[in-house]
Amino acid sequence: MIDHRLARLAGRHRLLFLVTVMLGFCAGLATVAQAFEMAGIIDAVFLGGFALEATVRPLVLLAAFICLRAALTTAERIAAHRLGERVVGEIHSRTLAHLEQVGPITLGLEHSGDMQMTLSEGIDDLGTWFTDYLPQLALSALVPTTVMVLVLTQDPFSALLLVFTAPLIPLFMVLIGGAAQSKARERFTALARLGAFFLDTIQGLTTLIALGRIRDRVDAVRRVTEDLRQRTMGVLRLAFVSALALELIATLSTAVVAVEIGLRLLYGRLEFRDAFFVLLLAPEFYLPLRLLGQRFHSGQAGVAAADRIFELLSLPVTVSAPAAVGSGMAPPEVLELRNVHFTYPSREGEEPRTALQGINFQLQRGETIALVGPSGSGKSTIANLLLRFIEPTHGSISADGLPAYNIAPGQWRRHLAWVPQEPHLLAADVADNIRLGRPDATDTDVKEAAKRAGALYFIEQLPQGWNTPIGVRGARLSGGEAQRLALARAFLTDAPFLILDEPGAGLDPESVEALEHSMSQLLQGRTALIIAHRLSTVRRADHVVVLDQGRVIQTGTFAELRSSEGLFSTMVRSLGGSP
Repeated sequence: MIDHRLARLAGRHRLLFLVTVMLGFCAGLATVAQAFEMAGIIDAVFLGGFALEATVRPLVLLAAFICLRAALTTAERIAAHRLGERVVGEIHSRTLAHLEQVGPITLGLEHSGDMQMTLSEGIDDLGTWFTDYLPQLALSALVPTTVMVLVLTQDPFSALLLVFTAPLIPLFMVLIGGAAQSKARERFTALARLGAFFLDTIQGLTTLIALGRIRDRVDAVRRVTEDLRQRTMGVLRLAFVSALALELIATLSTAVVAVEIGLRLLYGRLEFRDAFFVLLLAPEFYLPLRLLGQRFHSGQAGVAAADRIFELLSLPVTVSAPAAVGSGMAPPEVLELRNVHFTYPSREGEEPRTALQGINFQLQRGETIALVGPSGSGKSTIANLLLRFIEPTHGSISADGLPAYNIAPGQWRRHLAWVPQEPHLLAADVADNIRLGRPDATDTDVKEAAKRAGALYFIEQLPQGWNTPIGVRGARLSGGEAQRLALARAFLTDAPFLILDEPGAGLDPESVEALEHSMSQLLQGRTALIIAHRLSTVRRADHVVVLDQGRVIQTGTFAELRSSEGLFSTMVRSLGGSP
């Protein structure tokens, strides 16, 4: 009947939860008072022969209790929604903060469509558990118990009937609970699968059309949608059947109480006022239990969403997040990797993969180092380590002798600018995409960064200039234009340390030359680590580190490595350079 993980979350807001329950409980007491006054008025008028003037005060009290009940019920719903908003907000913040610590490498193994569905509709479903189900669970224990005690003082026999019939409703809910939870989980899994499948389809639309597979994909989406429809209908069928059964139990139980009251009233064994009072309270006795039954299925949908949310919260944290060191971290003079090893954790059906084995090198302030090596040699892993997306399995990374794990990742990254080979652009306008590098930058700063990156000429030619939406992943821009926006971000960030996965792959020679000119300006006076793909970049580097199978096999200047036998000279010859 209750998920202890979610109950602990609600416990952090126990005051608001208690206020919600007490408002609902007071609304129940107002209902009892309303029934008491109504029974007294009808008894006085129809059996006592009282004139209307004599019932003015009871009628005013009755109206007051009716208004009080409505006000308390409204306040209880407002408090319940406030409770749901606060707990859901906390879960949202906690989940996003945890995913930030998990880092993009581990999150890359999760499906973005599934996570998007979980963090939107899943958390909304979870909110109904706190807004509707949990307060009603408490009220279904408090209000019927109070009503039963009051009935006991007026009519012990009717109270005994209530005691024996009331457990039938929660008993039935327990019996269907397993099936309801299973159905809810299946539906949520199907919903997440549809979201992931549809996102894959949209992102791969160009490829699907080019390969002539769009109709097959549409048929696949239709099958996934039909699966979700069937599972949703299964949940609804179970909800409707259980609601019918619960209503039937409550109605029959009320009818039994009404029949026995009527018979005893007929034979003069019960006073009319007491009989009518108990008869009015009988439906109110079952009402909280009936509402609990109605909200039980929405509660199970919340529990199903919680299972996936807690799965995300259980993802291993790959980046430590200590308190920031001092009031600020000064730009380091030396970044050092000392005996760094890294092994990617195993995935289902796969063995752990060792990416780095004993990496040692330093980056002096103002120096440019080029990382070269065949695919899979560990270049991107080193970049991810320096970006603090992951932490070394063994060994250490330090800034001026201070271990990186003693520095908050956010503080560490304030001194970094990252230009990936395929920059991610948001579905926003040009200015907002550049301003990601420094959100508080002025329009003048943004334009100056774009100018230095060589992006000003094409931005001003866009239909709406700086306010032009560039589409999802920069769909309205060419590859070279997207790279220039990424460089503009780096110029705007103005960080002393650059990590570049050398842009320009796949671009025409003219665009590559223009990008290299902008990059040379960006590198001036900065420490840079470049994952190099072109000889021109390697030649300009102060130092070259050659990687192979996760190890550093050669280091030196371009001239030194080119003149010695080894992997580097072989790579130079394969790229058309002289040995």
